[in-house]
Amino acid sequence: MCRSIKTLRPPVLAEEATEDEIRAAALQYVRKISGFRAPAAHNQEVFDRAVDAVAEATSELLAGLEIRGGAGARRAS
Repeated sequence: MCRSIKTLRPPVLAEEATEDEIRAAALQYVRKISGFRAPAAHNQEVFDRAVDAVAEATSELLAGLEIRGGAGARRAS
């Protein structure tokens, strides 16, 4: 687990995650999986596509999670 990736859902995060927070988490994930902090020029395109895909999947996941119990319980749409 990449320790620098934080939980992006309530109640851990007081408000909904921003695009910047989701993108930062996606970047950290791709860096961890690929083993590259910054890819070489010949790998930049595939690296960027992976970050985009992970960010999109993360947004979909967060939008679909149902948070039950406690203050702020909601179902995202």
